[in-house]
Amino acid sequence: MNSYKRLLLANKAWVQEKVNLAPGFFSDLAKEQKPEFLWIGCSDSRVPAEEVTGTQPGEVFAHRNIANLVNHTDINLHSVLEYAIEYLKVKHVIVCGHYGCGGVRAALTRHRYGIIDEWIRQIKDTFYAHQEEVLAVGDFDKQADKLVELNIHEQLRNLMKTKVIQKAWIQEQRPTLHGWVYDVKDGFLKSLYKVEPGSPLHEIYQFEF
Repeated sequence: MNSYKRLLLANKAWVQEKVNLAPGFFSDLAKEQKPEFLWIGCSDSRVPAEEVTGTQPGEVFAHRNIANLVNHTDINLHSVLEYAIEYLKVKHVIVCGHYGCGGVRAALTRHRYGIIDEWIRQIKDTFYAHQEEVLAVGDFDKQADKLVELNIHEQLRNLMKTKVIQKAWIQEQRPTLHGWVYDVKDGFLKSLYKVEPGSPLHEIYQFEF
């Protein structure tokens, strides 16, 4: 059997399982979505948001890219962010990275990979700003995992710098920002950082409303 046909068959089995448990599952889901969470995660196939959090369709609004970056020039991400904050009214934004991240590991090298080199430049900048801290932890694998954590923190700071987050903080005291890391070796999520609405930010990044 072709691999893609297996996916279609698995979908039919999944639908039947849902309908058996709750006959109105899909009709209710089709009416609207009211997710409480926006998930900004890595595109890595080993870290699917709903699977690792045990959530159901409709509970998590998700955006994924290489190394879970919040890039100020990424109109795709910022469209997702604006929709999640202003229209879906999510209460929590989770930036979730993972140990063993290929994008972060690539950023620690001088190899040329193609267009991704431009994308991971931001991670190289994070390393440059924290190189003593990264280099002090040990071998390459440990350095990469430390940079994974620092990269998550940097993306939370990038979220704080956006107009949509600042506006929601001032007007509605939401969302809370979370930095999580997933360990592909054992399957566990770990909370690293939490940023409450109204947390301090240098005035040069603050917008007037």
